[in-house]
Amino acid sequence: MCQLLGMNSHLPASLTVSFSGFTQRGGCTDHHADGWGIAFFESEGDQPGRRARQFMDKQSAATSPIAQMLKTYPIKSHNVIAHVRKATIGAVTLENCHPFTRELWGRYWVFAHNGDLKNYQPNLHSHFHPVGSTDSERAFCWLLQELNKAHASMPSVQEMTHTLAELVPQISCYGTFNFLLSNGEALWAHATTKLQYVLRQPPFPEVQMRDEDVAVDLAKLNSPEDRQVIITTEPLTVNEPWVAMQNGELRAFVDGQSAVVKHCPPTHWVNPPVDAAAPAAA
Repeated sequence: MCQLLGMNSHLPASLTVSFSGFTQRGGCTDHHADGWGIAFFESEGDQPGRRARQFMDKQSAATSPIAQMLKTYPIKSHNVIAHVRKATIGAVTLENCHPFTRELWGRYWVFAHNGDLKNYQPNLHSHFHPVGSTDSERAFCWLLQELNKAHASMPSVQEMTHTLAELVPQISCYGTFNFLLSNGEALWAHATTKLQYVLRQPPFPEVQMRDEDVAVDLAKLNSPEDRQVIITTEPLTVNEPWVAMQNGELRAFVDGQSAVVKHCPPTHWVNPPVDAAAPAAA
């Protein structure tokens, strides 16, 4: 399985601390060594941007020179999605690295997936087609295709979440479908098995990183106006109140907080995940 990392922030914020710990799971503290990627939306002043900048490498995140450079790169964004890959479907190639990016309604969309969708071969008949060979990219293309059918132009976050809640069960019935999706305005997170989030706001604590022997005083890195939600497969710190999302839970995060919540478990399983009935780990 792969691992996911996302951030949605009230003000443009850096993901350096979380990303540094997260990359250790790409071959150092965990076995997700088959490539990695990160995409973030360039902020326009204090406003979320539409343009996504992307970095990826088929080399492990723990050893990639690009990942090492990004640990000190001043990424400032409202929405970020990162991924470390353990290949199960699709070869270890650059085109199979997440996150994937496409344009729809004049905005860039970024998507990353954790899990396996067995025998998932959707009917793709519009201009959204995969470049690589992963089930993840096929699912992303199908989602955008169906969203494009459902809306003539960019819907509101609430309308978008409602449509996603209708579409997601048609994919998640094929297996494990933990994913992060963003258009620069909001960040959507869906859990089948494991996905966690934490709200960071004043007073910011000192946190102990889980994958590095490092303590970080978040108060020194954030202003009193800052607020962020961090979403990840497994908690990045050992002393924060991480919240486990439940099977079928879909959340839209806007402005550094949870904005819309839907519950959309599949009505039937074509290829159920092994732990589909189990609650997400705390």
